[in-house]
Amino acid sequence: MSRRNRRPSIPEPFETVIEGLSHEGRGICHHEGKIVFVFSALPGERVKVRINKITTKYAEASVVEVLQASPHRIQPHCAHFTVCGGCSMQHVSADYQVELKQQSVLQMMQHANIPIEQVIPPLRAAVWGYRRKARLGVKFVRKKQRLLVGFRERNQPYLADIQSCPVLIERVGQHLDDLMALVTELDAKETIPQIEVAADDENCLLVFRHLQELSAADRERLSVFGQQHNFWIQLQPQGPDSVQLLYPEQQVLRFKPLLDGDIAIRFNAADFTQVNADINHQMIRQALDFLQLKAGDRVLDLFCGLGNFTLPMARLTQQVIGVEGDEAMVARARENALEHGIHNSEYFAADLTQIDRSAPWMKQHYDKILLDPPRSGAFEIVQHLKSLKPSIIVYVSCQPSSLVRDARVLCDAGYRLTHFGLMDMFPQTAHVESMAVFEI
Repeated sequence: MSRRNRRPSIPEPFETVIEGLSHEGRGICHHEGKIVFVFSALPGERVKVRINKITTKYAEASVVEVLQASPHRIQPHCAHFTVCGGCSMQHVSADYQVELKQQSVLQMMQHANIPIEQVIPPLRAAVWGYRRKARLGVKFVRKKQRLLVGFRERNQPYLADIQSCPVLIERVGQHLDDLMALVTELDAKETIPQIEVAADDENCLLVFRHLQELSAADRERLSVFGQQHNFWIQLQPQGPDSVQLLYPEQQVLRFKPLLDGDIAIRFNAADFTQVNADINHQMIRQALDFLQLKAGDRVLDLFCGLGNFTLPMARLTQQVIGVEGDEAMVARARENALEHGIHNSEYFAADLTQIDRSAPWMKQHYDKILLDPPRSGAFEIVQHLKSLKPSIIVYVSCQPSSLVRDARVLCDAGYRLTHFGLMDMFPQTAHVESMAVFEI
């Protein structure tokens, strides 16, 4: 074997002190000149670790033994934590999870030389049973004659063998065994790859993806399961547009942007909606407060989706313009607005990574702007925001690195980052959601 193709040898387990935490929630140490990312290790801990993967630039490891534990270490709540890849921070106390995430973003802001005038208290809610949307993998393992339902193993393509999930809403997470038993009985048990979960305050929908046409007996089994366990059932033979209602005949899911409001937005299982309803309520209320909305304001809502922010803002202002890249979502946003008698909102479908300066919505003046971009951020559009002349910009972020990059653009354009705060949308994971407020 040539020197170039020779694989690095895996060292024996070794003791080390964890120096810090990566943005993915893994401990950081160094060994033989190489950075090592250690799953389930915390800063300051002395641990014995085993290298699982080694590359020319870094290594990945897991904890064999905790020799000196952090005061913030706790016993993971879920028995499947070390196997399932759904969570990465169950070994960390809830308070310290939030602290670590906040420190991480603040350090990134400081490194980018972006001053923050005020760090506000994080938005928090229940840390278990909060997740209302999920995509569960399904796999019938012939060799074991067993069916698995759940999430993938950590860093592996295989489904984890789990019986419950405390992060999912209780009616799903604590009844995975019922789903396993159901699919095991189906004739099509080997051709169902996933189950989509979507719930609102009252109802829970299960969408069964199937690669072959279901028999009449299977359809009956699924319908009976829905009736007995109080689930709505849909079938998806191909893409999202192929979804068919199975039980009951009428199904309408709705979420309320504000807990004390009268707006209830219709959504489909495939639509993007926030998975944590309690944090979503708090997030929208906080955004409305920071925008300081007035009756005469004209507001631009970028990446508006179904109108999660658009419709509550329209109740308080002269006009809100919503812009979203997904045309189907834009159509449903319009429908939701009309259903609630909201006639002062207007919607445009536009790719916000390809800015068209001639678009009607780009030629207007806005008093305030809110943007809620995907993980890739809003780099292309933030470069044009100052020309729209807003006095306040509220940026809702789901990716710290994108936020920091875009914040640098806004600060260079003359805006001040007046408020920053974390939102604990995904407890038990390293995922970071935050809100930043910019004023001219």
